[in-house]
Amino acid sequence: MSFLAQLQNQKSKLKETETVVTKVDGQRYVEKASNITSICPNTYGFVVDTKPDNIPAKITEFLYIGSQDCTLTNVLENYKIKHVLSLGINVNTSVDNKFINCLDLPETGISDILNESLPFIHAAVEAKENVLVHCNAGVSRTSMVTIAYLMHYERLSYEDAFNLVKSKRPAIHPNDGFRKQLKVMKPGELI
Repeated sequence: MSFLAQLQNQKSKLKETETVVTKVDGQRYVEKASNITSICPNTYGFVVDTKPDNIPAKITEFLYIGSQDCTLTNVLENYKIKHVLSLGINVNTSVDNKFINCLDLPETGISDILNESLPFIHAAVEAKENVLVHCNAGVSRTSMVTIAYLMHYERLSYEDAFNLVKSKRPAIHPNDGFRKQLKVMKPGELI
């Protein structure tokens, strides 16, 4: 028996399978052994989140964190927020707003970001005015700056600051690079 005949014989014994391919736009396709591709109707390869995340979490007196949904005028008014620190996403607000360019990448250095962010937050807290720290989702950049604020001004260890912020907003998750940089910083000496 030829090698080709052996391959064809083995192929006939294989179990038929199908593969679901998800494209970057979320559309899914089913590929079968017969090379017929069909579209899966109304399905996405990710969860479509249409629920707003517009309730800021109060971390300490006067300090709130959240997603960009928290920058809506009615939210700012309801929580009496007078200052907004925007990390990596520039929003138009009706209150004092500081934008800091910050990519949510592990290789992003945080020293310059903290040098700009922490005094802005501290000035609002010292004036006894509510300040909101936010990024797009309120998960990585927001938590990094808030943990750093607690480490610097409240002199908390990284672990204590992380646990406090996590207890108030369970969704937080600073990226690996942010965590690594924060862990080597000394409380009270971040800026």
